[in-house]
Amino acid sequence: MFPRTRTARRSATLVGAATFALLAAGCGGGSAGGGGSASGQDATLVAYTGQAGDYQINFNPFSPTKIGGLGTIYEPLFFSNKAQVSDMVPLLGTEQSWNEDGTVLSVTLREGVTWSDGEPFTADDVVFTFDLLKKTPSINNIGYHGKATAVDDTHVTFTFDKPAFVKGPDVLSNTPIVPEHLWQDVNPVEDVVEEPVGTGAYMLGEFKPQAFTYTANPDYWGGEPAVKDVRYLALSGNQAGADAIAAGTIDWQTGPIPDIQNTHQNFPAYDAYTQWQNQAVLATCSDAELGCEGPQTDPAVRKALYYAMDREQLNKLAFMDTGNEVSPTFALTPSQDDFVSDDVSEAVAPMQADPAKAAQILEDAGWAKGGDGIYAKDGEKLSLTVEVVTGWTDYITAIDTMASQAKEAGIQLQAAQSSWNEWTEKKGSGRYELVIDSLWQGPAPDPFYLYTYFFDSGSGAKVGETSGNNFARYDNPVVDDALAELAALPLDDAAARQPHFDAIQTEIVRDMPYIPILTGGTTSVWKTAKFTGWPSDDDLYAFPAVWSAYDAAEILKKLQPAG
Repeated sequence: MFPRTRTARRSATLVGAATFALLAAGCGGGSAGGGGSASGQDATLVAYTGQAGDYQINFNPFSPTKIGGLGTIYEPLFFSNKAQVSDMVPLLGTEQSWNEDGTVLSVTLREGVTWSDGEPFTADDVVFTFDLLKKTPSINNIGYHGKATAVDDTHVTFTFDKPAFVKGPDVLSNTPIVPEHLWQDVNPVEDVVEEPVGTGAYMLGEFKPQAFTYTANPDYWGGEPAVKDVRYLALSGNQAGADAIAAGTIDWQTGPIPDIQNTHQNFPAYDAYTQWQNQAVLATCSDAELGCEGPQTDPAVRKALYYAMDREQLNKLAFMDTGNEVSPTFALTPSQDDFVSDDVSEAVAPMQADPAKAAQILEDAGWAKGGDGIYAKDGEKLSLTVEVVTGWTDYITAIDTMASQAKEAGIQLQAAQSSWNEWTEKKGSGRYELVIDSLWQGPAPDPFYLYTYFFDSGSGAKVGETSGNNFARYDNPVVDDALAELAALPLDDAAARQPHFDAIQTEIVRDMPYIPILTGGTTSVWKTAKFTGWPSDDDLYAFPAVWSAYDAAEILKKLQPAG
């Protein structure tokens, strides 16, 4: 639930020797303390992604309600490691290069690849996929506006009207390729895909609402993986995941368990690994002109909530001290400190609450405190509802803690729990006031990607329509213009790029459509007694979170059943 990246210290830390186990049920895992090696036919890895409640089948890789398939079934051209700066790993693509002015990206494709239905993979599939993005704005979360051309079956070019160096990582490693011969008549926004066909190392096996299984693709171009089956369970939430770790019935989980710092001592068959990456936020439906309703459409309310938070208390009570500082600019601290504008007075969010400052911000904006201690304006009480998934105990605790803190500043908060599917629908359609969620990093260690994902008006939408990643529906032409300028500059031209980062940060720190909470420490627990080859400080080949789909796919290919 609490995604996170790392900073200038180490890019990740090993907690004890522990490992989070992922999903339970019929996996022959043994007890947490007893080991339970996987050998012979018992090569099923059981994983828990945090899914609370039953699965609803959908393997449409472009749908906001997809339950899986990225990386495992549908591959991108290359894999980009979110855990550390490294070269991209060839997948469907083998070579890539830009022309001198950054307007043409040339990609060589892997020969001999077939779709899981036996049809050949060609450059036409790549062109079809990117044309699909271009003509369907709501799925075009990477902001792709190029022209893809098949030179021949194994070569593709992407041509842009102006320099587009920054688009490279997203085009190459953040777009799942789909088969043209099956997707010609698919509506990528609305259609549910029940029988996915991809080029990946896994195919969909059995599906039930309580669990679904991937089976190894015997014809995978990279060789059939050693982990023959991967079973994803739907449990009732974090507590059920922690109980499954204690029982030894799941092999990989990314989420909280009690006494997380001593996982290995408590459960010797497991190791735990923590890394800081994504940034937890209270996301707001921010733009009244796009149909958002509620007090949170006032930037003063958003800024008051920002100062009402006691982040030290939140870290302790909700996140077991696994969180880290967060910048209101959303440049990662401290690894991306060089990107923070000199015009931003607070490079990091205050760790202690300042209810007096929060109250002053509200009063300056015309809010008046009522007899019950809660502010109101024009007959509207400053009462807000935060949407959260049932069973996400860390986030639920965070909301309860923030509610107490906000009350000190004259703001009323309350949680509304719902299933993951309902929560996702509310977020995507804009029918909410606040949502607790996380903003994730892009394919390169650069804040441009987070800005273009979550602040570009092109991936927003009117309330009632499905948005892209900009589910806050933030619409600011200054930010849009700065992003357009950044997209034309090489990633290594710091002097030319910084003025545009300055412009973006000035706007988003003032408007705060996403209210920063903390940078989350993502801790995964996995069963080393059953599988070997998990990421480590010595070989951090992928970001080790089960819900980070492309990274998880690489991990599944790397693992070996223990002897």
